[in-house]
Amino acid sequence: MLFDIAAMGVKPRYNLLSSLIVPRPIAWVTTVDDAGRVNAAPFSFFNLMSGTPPVVVLGIGNRDGAPKDTARNIVATGEFVINLVTTELVDAMNVTAIDFDAEVDEISEAGLDTAVSHAVAPPRIAASPVALECTFTQAVPLGQGRNVIVGAVAYAHVRDDIVIDVDRGHIDAARLGVVARMHGGGWYTTTAPFRLDRITLGERRSQASAADASGAFT
Repeated sequence: MLFDIAAMGVKPRYNLLSSLIVPRPIAWVTTVDDAGRVNAAPFSFFNLMSGTPPVVVLGIGNRDGAPKDTARNIVATGEFVINLVTTELVDAMNVTAIDFDAEVDEISEAGLDTAVSHAVAPPRIAASPVALECTFTQAVPLGQGRNVIVGAVAYAHVRDDIVIDVDRGHIDAARLGVVARMHGGGWYTTTAPFRLDRITLGERRSQASAADASGAFT
């Protein structure tokens, strides 16, 4: 089946692409507005784009023709925190996904505790095993009321029991217990990870040579 993406309607196109690009990690973003009010909202159009420089991106749409609170706060203050979502936190995350008015405290509505960040004003979600303190880099308009928010990771808070080797930056990702978005109401958990090491060019050539040699005797 060939889909002409440009010819599709907005909703069918979203349904298709969000069903194909899976699983998508969740950025549970905390920000503060100019008045110091805390906002929390989850986004699945999110990922790490570079290690050096340490770049993350968020895809955020408008609401009722105006930027969502998260995007507006990031651009206005230049700071945000990305918290990761575990299976224990999905219900609280789901509460913060509600389209509350700007003056509503989603953190309180979801019954969450926060912790002071190291260098930015937005607090961390205390129960999250990972929180990335980020600074705003730029907003890239995509049209159709959507923007890509680009940020730089300045500090990473990682729960102690997940860290394997501080100097090498190694963690036990299997212990994170984070969730990811599938499509519609579908979600994914990291309960069945597997390991696959990258192979070098030399190893690939050795494999090919071994296969050729084996075939010569069949």
